[in-house]
Amino acid sequence: MAAQKKHYRQGRLGEEIKKLISDMLLKDIKDPRLEGIISISDVEVTRDNSYATCYVMILDMTGDEEEKAQREEDVLDGFYSVKGLIRKEIGAKMKLHHAPDLIFKIDRSMEYGEHIDSVLAQLKLEEEDNED
Repeated sequence: MAAQKKHYRQGRLGEEIKKLISDMLLKDIKDPRLEGIISISDVEVTRDNSYATCYVMILDMTGDEEEKAQREEDVLDGFYSVKGLIRKEIGAKMKLHHAPDLIFKIDRSMEYGEHIDSVLAQLKLEEEDNED
């Protein structure tokens, strides 16, 4: 009897891919560009399951803007170099006939949140100055 093909909704498939890539980062992937504190924050899968956008957070960023940009580029290059291995694992572990093509993007939500916090703090300071 052949193994049954699992059917996933996009959200469930995205969560499973996120978990699998996170496990692979800890155990299987040995690319030096992917060392450090790197996390997959979210995975969005298209309706037809043909593409999965993986959002990557680099939590150990230091240095000036140029060094940070270089680190982001290196991490993305590292992910694209192991993309085939990750897709193969997704297909095998999730019993998918066609594993989605992976797209990797830097997750900037923390930076955006910090920006919003600073804008709100500035507005509060301006409001307090106007009250005096």
